[in-house]
Amino acid sequence: MAAAFFNKYADLTKAKAVSAGTEPAERVHPVVQLAMEEVGFDLSTSQPTKLTSALAETASLLVTMGCGEQCPYVAGLKIVDWSLEDPKGKGIAPVREIRDKIETLVAALVAENGWGLNEE
Repeated sequence: MAAAFFNKYADLTKAKAVSAGTEPAERVHPVVQLAMEEVGFDLSTSQPTKLTSALAETASLLVTMGCGEQCPYVAGLKIVDWSLEDPKGKGIAPVREIRDKIETLVAALVAENGWGLNEE
C-alpha cells in the first residue's frame, strides 16, 4: 500500500518506492487489494518482494513497518519505522483504517523531503 501511494504522490524523477517485506506472501492479500481498489489502485498483478540486504543497499531511505530485527542492516542507511498493524487476517474496516494511515504517512514523507510532483 505504501509503495502504491508513494509512487502516486512523488515525482518519480526524484524518488521511487519499491515494496518489499521480510516474509512476503505469494500475492497481495485479497482484502488489501479490495481496500486499495476502493481508492483507485489495482494491486492484482503486484508481486510481493523479499526485503534482502542487497535490495536495501540500493535504497537511500528504508521505511519499515515493525519488522524489527528481521530488517536488513545497511550502514549509513536512514531508516524510518512506522508502527502500523499488519493487515493480514483483518476485515475490510480495519484494513481501510490502516490504508488511510499509510496514505497520510506517505503524503507527509513525500512533502517533508520535497519529492512531490509540483515541488522544485
